[in-house]
Amino acid sequence: MDLKLEGKRALVTGSNSGIGRAIAQMLAAEGVSVVVHGRDRARTQEAAADIKSKGGKAAVALGDLMADASADEVAKAALNAFGGIDILVNNAGGHATQTVGWFSISAEDWLATANMNVGAAVRMIQRLAGPMKERGWGRIIQIGSFSGRSGDSGDYPAYSAAKAATESLSFVLSRELKFSGVTVNTVAPGLIATEGFELYLDGASKHLGMTREQATTHTAITIMNQKVKRLGVPEDVGRLVAYLASPHADFITGTTLRIDGGAFPSA
Repeated sequence: MDLKLEGKRALVTGSNSGIGRAIAQMLAAEGVSVVVHGRDRARTQEAAADIKSKGGKAAVALGDLMADASADEVAKAALNAFGGIDILVNNAGGHATQTVGWFSISAEDWLATANMNVGAAVRMIQRLAGPMKERGWGRIIQIGSFSGRSGDSGDYPAYSAAKAATESLSFVLSRELKFSGVTVNTVAPGLIATEGFELYLDGASKHLGMTREQATTHTAITIMNQKVKRLGVPEDVGRLVAYLASPHADFITGTTLRIDGGAFPSA
């Protein structure tokens, strides 16, 4: 299917590795001019160079999205790179602390986690959604998590709460932008085998006395309760985001699409 994305311009936050990088690569492969964002200059430039080496168009925006001033710089760089942004993918996020347990995490760390996941997204939306609305077309896609709805974040409840807020943000924003031609959705991945998780699988296979393939299946079925034996990979998320970013998805807005191998119920 031709996704009809040729000539569109995208900013993917947190796209110098993992899921964000796969999203940027997938959009670039569909003809989108992609602004790769990150805080580490070398990694971000390498990710952009990789896209260019494959015939894609890419630029770089560097900065921390947890403060207004640096978010201004990221937005400015993104807008200047290709003359505007049609597609905003808010992928940047994570844990503000490695402290675990509901009552062990300080209130400051709860707020920092919310800022890292929700505040960062809000800053980019406030800076980039207006021109989309004026042009009558745009896509805003949030990267959430299965834990935002399941609450099954284990020792990291602040992250789970932040991702639940991400879903709500998309729903509310879709109402604000109704009839504008700008759609807003959340993609909620389950367990995705990024680079870091590959290291976990190596250790788990040794600990459990299994082959790596057996450890992968054990993680997918027994631990994650998936209905698909394999683990998700970043490219799975990239393909879904590329579709949502396309004109083919203009009847989808204000919703969350899970991509978790059937691990969690939709309700």
